[in-house]
Amino acid sequence: MFRSFYVAPFAILWLAWLAYWFVAARNVKATRRREPLTTLLLNRVFMGLGALLLAFRRLPLDWLDGRFLPPTMAWYWLGLIVLAIGLAFAVWARNHLGRNWSAIVTVKQDHELVRTGPYRLVRHPIYSGLLLAILGTAIAIGEWRGLLAFAFIAAGLSFKMKLEERFMSESFPDQYPRYRAQVPALIPFLGR
Repeated sequence: MFRSFYVAPFAILWLAWLAYWFVAARNVKATRRREPLTTLLLNRVFMGLGALLLAFRRLPLDWLDGRFLPPTMAWYWLGLIVLAIGLAFAVWARNHLGRNWSAIVTVKQDHELVRTGPYRLVRHPIYSGLLLAILGTAIAIGEWRGLLAFAFIAAGLSFKMKLEERFMSESFPDQYPRYRAQVPALIPFLGR
């Protein structure tokens, strides 16, 4: 099923998202504080492993090519829809965050605690959107490598999220604990 015709919509969506991400990264505030190199590298290793698992069809470990879902058009379309929704949610969050955004964990000059738009639903909507997009890709692929990629990327984002939570708690000691108590981290309406 995964001939170029079927792969193309996924590649186009991911490449369009990546292009948008690079263009949007140009207009951000100056950085006041950034994450240490160790956490940055740890996150990049996990994200890179996940990306490699999704990008390369044939891998040295045969079991990674085994299927956890049947290769049907229903799973393909469900995966494509979930991918599109996840990427759209991440873009919405990125737009809403505005100039406070950074590819790495930072505190910006005149940083603001954004609590509107998708940030009303979850504290880390970019991560939520990315995880949903990865899950959609894994569903469409239907192979164990997709689930392993999801696990690696979730682990990488988990490290990043914990550091971001600490930075925000230190930067907004009065506001962030309330926000954290009111809004779930990744899954909307969970725990309210």
